[in-house]
Amino acid sequence: GSSSLCVVNRPLASHLLSAVMRTKSKWSPGPGVNVLGISLEPDGNWVVSASAKPVGICPDCGIRSRYRHGWRKRTLQDLPVQGQVVKIKLALNRWQCRHRNCRRRTFTDQLPEIASPYSRRTARMAVIVSLVGHSMGGRPGEHLMRRLGMPASDDTILRQLKRNAPSSTQDRNIRVVGIDDWSWRRSTRYGTIMVDLERQTVVDVLDDRSVESSKAWLQERPSIEIVSRDRCGLYAQAAREGAPQAKQVADRFHLVQNFRAVIKEQMSLCGHANVRPILSEDAIASTAAQHRRARLAHRQSRQDIFEMLHALRQQGLTYSEIARRTGYERRSVANWLTSNAPRDRKRAALNPTSPLYFEAFLAERWKDGNRLGRHLLHDLRNRGYTGSRSNLERLLKVWREAENVRPHASPPEVKVLEPVRDPDTGHVISSDVVAALCIKPRGLLTVPQARKVDALKQGSEPFRKMRGLAMRFNGLLRSRNPNALDKWIDDAIDTELTAIMRFASVLRRDIDAVKNAIELPWSNGQAEGQINRLKTLKRAMYGRAGPELMRARMLPLNHTD
Repeated sequence: GSSSLCVVNRPLASHLLSAVMRTKSKWSPGPGVNVLGISLEPDGNWVVSASAKPVGICPDCGIRSRYRHGWRKRTLQDLPVQGQVVKIKLALNRWQCRHRNCRRRTFTDQLPEIASPYSRRTARMAVIVSLVGHSMGGRPGEHLMRRLGMPASDDTILRQLKRNAPSSTQDRNIRVVGIDDWSWRRSTRYGTIMVDLERQTVVDVLDDRSVESSKAWLQERPSIEIVSRDRCGLYAQAAREGAPQAKQVADRFHLVQNFRAVIKEQMSLCGHANVRPILSEDAIASTAAQHRRARLAHRQSRQDIFEMLHALRQQGLTYSEIARRTGYERRSVANWLTSNAPRDRKRAALNPTSPLYFEAFLAERWKDGNRLGRHLLHDLRNRGYTGSRSNLERLLKVWREAENVRPHASPPEVKVLEPVRDPDTGHVISSDVVAALCIKPRGLLTVPQARKVDALKQGSEPFRKMRGLAMRFNGLLRSRNPNALDKWIDDAIDTELTAIMRFASVLRRDIDAVKNAIELPWSNGQAEGQINRLKTLKRAMYGRAGPELMRARMLPLNHTD
């Protein structure tokens, strides 16, 4: 068995140990260290006894001392041997410094090429700890290091990684930088990532998204010539103030995405959201008129759905068959058919944060002639109101507008057109699908998609105009010729489509960055890829990593060597 084999091999182990003793110079952790002996402990760990050569140079005054004070023993963990832990018991010389102007009385020889002061592991093992921490993090790195024969706790691994993190004074010779934001917590807190687009590496991670921090970072690096960014006005302002000598480049991907969002918005105004009927492109006087038209269209569409589902049910169709024909979920079909009228949206329960919670009291005070918001707010506070004054003012604004409405004023007429439907299924084409098809070239369309595009071009004049603008815009971004951009903006404004006109106006305000995006090859694609890597690391650490650790893991390996 295995136990008898161990007994038989004990003389062989002794022979091998004596052979190792004859070649003990190979066990030395570095220059200036003499190996005195090697032993194998009962737990299977190797112990190397060594002593350092006398140096005797005071670290403060730099004068060599000849007065030995004693010895100091250090225990260092080194690289493993055949998966077994290796510990080095190193004896260091301790000296007296008798120089009259030196405040240090005793000191120990320092061996920085072997281990740093107060360290419990050799420098070569510390490098391995940093690399494992950079690649795997704390807890996974702890499991791997224990399996490799170099046990280290997760706190030790992360502490070593942070200790070797680069300082903010590095990488000051950057020429092309990409700036983008990322979320610590979505819609609550954001950070900023800086990427060297020439080397395709992360150079810094800022823990906030502000003009001041980005501006200060850019000012520390006057060598920057090009700043690639998305269409966020915050980074545009930071680049103008922090790096006025640099050219700003708008990201082409974000330009196309913004244009797609504008197309979706425009088709929503025309009634192409979900199953809303198409509305005419009459002159939209104000935002309030747009919202009123959308509400009327939505109410009418819900009535149409209600009547259509009940008509199919009266024909004897089952819920599953109705769901298959209409494209709705079976549960939604059941909810529609079990009601006698189109259901309205459920209203949330009122609480003291809403002024409607005190609607009866407010109405009474309103009839008494108390119309000042600050006075009503004081009265509501005494009754337990915990909301803000802005919420109260919004309610009072509605009441004031209701008093000013003319009694004989008629609501604006809404001209409803037939929606454009999918020629294959007969369903209304949603605004998301319309926006995706509008910017997709004809050569990349499938046969069903091409039929949808043809139906939209025939049934919707706004889509036909936007389709032509989209194809010209895609070609413009690939042409490397920014001279045609002004003509495209003029044509977009001439369409008199509200969302398209606004998009063209915003492009004109950022005309230099957009022209640089057309002419120069740089984009924020590399920054977007690094943000995906950052999200992976953040989620692998369960969102508990702080700015220091996130920055240490995002920067490349050559920074942590």
